[in-house]
Amino acid sequence: MDDFYEKIAEILELDTLNPSDELANFPEWDSLSVLSAIAMIGADYGVNLTAADLRGVATAEALRDLVNSRRGR
Repeated sequence: MDDFYEKIAEILELDTLNPSDELANFPEWDSLSVLSAIAMIGADYGVNLTAADLRGVATAEALRDLVNSRRGR
């Protein structure tokens, strides 16, 4: 998952994304970005998430932690 933040940054059309960045602070973090993130996470990490799963996720690191917990890591 070394490139996780890069992939989320790409979805948000950002150059970089820091683990502590709050996703809601980016205007690009909208329903389409959420769906894109869900699709990427499913395809790349084998984790099925819903939009409801992401509602409680504040930071990029929290999103990564959620994915890792669903992967059993």
